[in-house]
Amino acid sequence: MAPRIRLGKRSIHLPRNRLVRLAIGLLLILFGILGFLPVVGFWMIPLGLLVLSVDLAIVRRWRRRLEVWWGERHRRAKHKAVTREAHGEGHDGGIDD
Repeated sequence: MAPRIRLGKRSIHLPRNRLVRLAIGLLLILFGILGFLPVVGFWMIPLGLLVLSVDLAIVRRWRRRLEVWWGERHRRAKHKAVTREAHGEGHDGGIDD
């Protein structure tokens, strides 16, 4: 089965060859560094790291730490919003009321 990466509900299949995956990841990062140029962009850096995380344990650990941090941050923000609503602090008197 070919490796794949999931981005939300979407799934991207990667080449079966490890060297090709490493080359793709490194090229994405290198071109991402040149993000100020037309066509390439800084968005390529995290995508390259995501591709490299399939094969490199250190990058996989960074990705997992980021996922845990992001999930905790989202969970705390959601809990904070629910707490505000429960205490009636969510009303700002805006136009939509």
